[in-house]
Amino acid sequence: MSRHPLQFLEVPRKDPDKQTPEERVRHFDEIYGQYDGASAAAQAGRCIDCGNPYCEWQCPVHNYIPNWLKLIEDGKMFEAAELSHQTNSLPEICGRICPQDRLCEGACTLNGELGAVSIGNIEKYITDEAIKLGWRPDMSHVVATGKRVGIVGAGPAGLAAADVLARSGIRSVVFDSYPQIGGLLTYGIPPFKLEKQVVEQRRRILEGMGVQFVLNTKIGEDKPFAELIAEFDAVFLGMGTYTYVRGEFAGEELPGVYEALPYLVSNVYHTLRYEKPPLPWVNLDGKNVVVLGGGDTGMDCVRTAIRQGATSVTCAYRRDEENMPGSRKEVQNCKEEGIRFLFNRQPLEIIGDKNGVTGVRVIETRMGSAGTDGRRRPEPVPGTENILPADAVIIAFGFRPSPPAWFDDSAIETLPSGKVRVASHGAHPFQTTNPKVFAGGDMVRGSDLVVTAVFEGREAAKGIANYLGV
Repeated sequence: MSRHPLQFLEVPRKDPDKQTPEERVRHFDEIYGQYDGASAAAQAGRCIDCGNPYCEWQCPVHNYIPNWLKLIEDGKMFEAAELSHQTNSLPEICGRICPQDRLCEGACTLNGELGAVSIGNIEKYITDEAIKLGWRPDMSHVVATGKRVGIVGAGPAGLAAADVLARSGIRSVVFDSYPQIGGLLTYGIPPFKLEKQVVEQRRRILEGMGVQFVLNTKIGEDKPFAELIAEFDAVFLGMGTYTYVRGEFAGEELPGVYEALPYLVSNVYHTLRYEKPPLPWVNLDGKNVVVLGGGDTGMDCVRTAIRQGATSVTCAYRRDEENMPGSRKEVQNCKEEGIRFLFNRQPLEIIGDKNGVTGVRVIETRMGSAGTDGRRRPEPVPGTENILPADAVIIAFGFRPSPPAWFDDSAIETLPSGKVRVASHGAHPFQTTNPKVFAGGDMVRGSDLVVTAVFEGREAAKGIANYLGV
């Protein structure tokens, strides 16, 4: 089938159907539908096959996007799945949760009035449907090397490393403290963005490739790290970031103030119906909730609170909407679901007493000049203080690295920020100061996107293969 050169004019962008806000706030399931074969082919055919595909360059894993779009247009599902997996170990997950509007679709030549190609939805469609049809990774050419690698952390970086190592003939054993794989894919990201059977399906695929998982095991406590060094030819660390960023203002310790991550994790345990969850469920039913922070974690919190039955949910963010780090698609979903946004509001103090929170004192801001990170900085406007009434506050300012005590005993150096020091160039990228140990993902670059963790896990696995002489 040849591609119609003007299909992007004749076929408008059309995303899969989305549940109405009234429907979706009553449950925690995914809100988007799925393309069928004809609609996927038609949407894929809108790609104009740029000579220099900006979508690939803007994608952190540099997916071969125009190529697998063409395969889907031609109905070659298995070929598209194989090609998609050449660059991305978790395409069905990234297709669901990547901020495509800031990445591949934001760079699409058609982005604007014509509408970018629906890259994320097609990426999700490829793997979902290929698996249903019986596709599994082709491992027929893989030759076992006899090498073994221990992986600490079953989040996106660890899973990506295990995938690439398996394709190189290197067996890996993945250790994680949670009872299921995925890390924050399972326990942090709400199910309305990523249903957990999707992660479980990925586990079955990886196990079919020879990857072994050892769960409910915390390295450094249940199993000494020194044992991993002794047992394996190399070790990869993909442990993420879990120390939350404090606001450093009064009232953070009041009853009714919650950290974003424990709040989200407790709700996942509840929705998965754990009989003995390690965290108490934080239920905000009937509460007037204020969420501080404008990133994707903040969006997850406000959308979770509204589904729990909160009376009102407000997101207060110190910059304007244009400078908000959260996905534009997620912000739109929030607005549709009744969440109120107050931009240019900087928190000064959480107000309350021993009985709980009563409000958040904020000051209005205006956008000033750009800082060293290139982002414009908010400047307080004198005389604009006011109080936002609240009886529950969630702080979602992001996360810092959480280096364990055993790093010192293992000669693994960290930077002053707590991030792990790794090699950025040479034959062994992502090698730490302990030559046998590699690291990637948030613990190396700081809290970031799932797709960047996937990229670093894959690149580290290539470095490990070189280190092992494979």
